[in-house]
Amino acid sequence: MGSKFPNIVIIADSQIKGGSLSGGDRIFIECAKRWAEKGYDIQIITCEEGYEMCRRYALGNVSYLTVSPRYRLPIYLLYILRMIKGSLLTWRMAPHLRNVVVYSSSDFWPDSIPALVCRMRNKRVRWIAGFYLFMANPFGRESPYKGLSMLKGLLYYFSQLPVYLLVRKFADMIWVTSEPDRERFIDSRLSSSKVIAVRGGVDVETPVSIPEPKEKRFDAVFVGRFHPQKGVLELIDIWNHVVKRKKDARLAIIGVGDLEREIKEKIRVYGLKGNIVLFGFKDGVEKLRIFKDSKVVVHPAIYDSGGMASCEAMACGLPGVSFDLPALRTYYPKGMLKTPCYDLKAFAENILWLLNDENLCRRTARDALDWAKEWDWNKKSEELLETIKR
Repeated sequence: MGSKFPNIVIIADSQIKGGSLSGGDRIFIECAKRWAEKGYDIQIITCEEGYEMCRRYALGNVSYLTVSPRYRLPIYLLYILRMIKGSLLTWRMAPHLRNVVVYSSSDFWPDSIPALVCRMRNKRVRWIAGFYLFMANPFGRESPYKGLSMLKGLLYYFSQLPVYLLVRKFADMIWVTSEPDRERFIDSRLSSSKVIAVRGGVDVETPVSIPEPKEKRFDAVFVGRFHPQKGVLELIDIWNHVVKRKKDARLAIIGVGDLEREIKEKIRVYGLKGNIVLFGFKDGVEKLRIFKDSKVVVHPAIYDSGGMASCEAMACGLPGVSFDLPALRTYYPKGMLKTPCYDLKAFAENILWLLNDENLCRRTARDALDWAKEWDWNKKSEELLETIKR
């Protein structure tokens, strides 16, 4: 290819569970699809789980280098093994690279450290680092890791610190999720034009082709990983408050994760089995049909830098409710009612307000749809490509 069309190597080697899809995974898959269609030479360095994920989401016209097969190891041992194998691979390939951009799709060690090795081995390689979520201070109130899970929060927090310092010192460009995160990287070495708030993207075309149901089955829908950060356990408490005021209120939950057993137990304890439907992991048209069958999208994250999944529902014309997290003020400046942080009753009140006030619901839904159109993947991938070509 000509000099203005760089080859792009994407390192996405941290995939553990093939059933879920993180925001960082979605960004690299959707962008790689569109960049490949434009004729760019895309190479994906990944693991067996990552390869299966990419093929499942129809990421074709790219080449793959599978670093490691499936291993049954504790997560940190697995990450260290993949980091070492990935780094050895990039060390060997780096001298042969010309006019190449290496994009690490997350801050996890198996993605970021091999990219750093490649950058240090060959100074002509440009490193774009994906850094989509700062781990919460495990001792702070906003941390999702409480009680026995605090150890996990500590491990995540302190494992991210060295990567943060290395990315600040050596990355040529950094992609973050939202505006507040940009300030943590901009300094004398990295100008504002080198730290990009990606946000994410959505498919704005397919929802138009899906007809609206005559009557919606669900008052609200949640979509996301079953992770403490996403507030999915708090959501069951919130829905219990909603049902006290609206006995027949129904909630659709789309997602999978480690908290599934706890979610089911909370539903049982509250007696909400008839009010909450767990759909598991859904994507594509199947997921969009559930959105179309719902009235409101709920995003109860207690610590987050964004959350593009809710915008997929907003692209279907759903107004949203979230907590008033600092990142969400710029991530979702309209189309989503903000709730005082961690006030579960107030969150339930905002849901009921949208359900009961047709004018408010219509205005907020219109704002949500207008905002979602700004997230079109075709537009977003082109914008990111322009930053690569600078």
